[in-house]
Amino acid sequence: MTERQHRQAGGSVVVAAVLIACACATSCSGSGATLDDARAADPVGTLRRAADALEDAGSSRASTSMEMATGGTRVTIRGEGVYDYRKRLGRLKVMLPQDPAGTSEHRPITELLASGALFMKNRGAGVPADKWVRVDTATLSDGNLVTGGATDPLAAAEVLRGTRTATYVGTTELAGTEVRHYRGTADLAAAAKSASDANKGVLAAAAKGFATAAVPFDVYLDDQGRIRKVRHRFSFVNGQQQATVAVASTTLLYDFGVATDVRLPAARDIYAGEIAEG
Repeated sequence: MTERQHRQAGGSVVVAAVLIACACATSCSGSGATLDDARAADPVGTLRRAADALEDAGSSRASTSMEMATGGTRVTIRGEGVYDYRKRLGRLKVMLPQDPAGTSEHRPITELLASGALFMKNRGAGVPADKWVRVDTATLSDGNLVTGGATDPLAAAEVLRGTRTATYVGTTELAGTEVRHYRGTADLAAAAKSASDANKGVLAAAAKGFATAAVPFDVYLDDQGRIRKVRHRFSFVNGQQQATVAVASTTLLYDFGVATDVRLPAARDIYAGEIAEG
């Protein structure tokens, strides 16, 4: 059911559920100018270290949005949950869009994000309601940056380890917090080389599987260098129609230090049967 809908939207890479210069150069003064000038002087280095700041924070809540567009069709998949950056474990509740007719509601899919694996409950397509589906993310052509309908928050941060070019746009406010806005392009192959062991394989898979390894992004960091918002733009080729699918994946991070208590399913609770196509 969920795969069929995603395929109709043009995203057939899935085997799973669904898939500046410093603007204040003339106005900054005092101690704040020193910090902003440093960040403006080395935006590439600042962004390559952003994932480390998340690990220092320990955990956070996360909101995700994934927009997919091909031809005249556009769908948006949203998620909410928590992530532990030290244990590399997360839990998201992913909401699927309605059918084209707008008459069908889908139960949310619960996703557990782990090192090298994606677990899904309410998978549909013949999977019992009380069972989980496990997917080895390193075997996915997109490294699960797209397949699950949400980009793993730590993987999203580690994409920035491959930052090639970046510009410091300036300061703005996000949900009541002053943040620093950067814009640039990351290279997935370079990110894979610098990533943690948990994400080397998935980012290397994405570098090979996407239409291009170059990933344009916008990212917003707080005073501690933690990502508050990151938006990546991915591109892959639809395997059935050989059409390029544009994906915009946005991740919002907040409530740092929140309790997570993410537990992976026992082996007996993982579905081992055939997974239906539709």
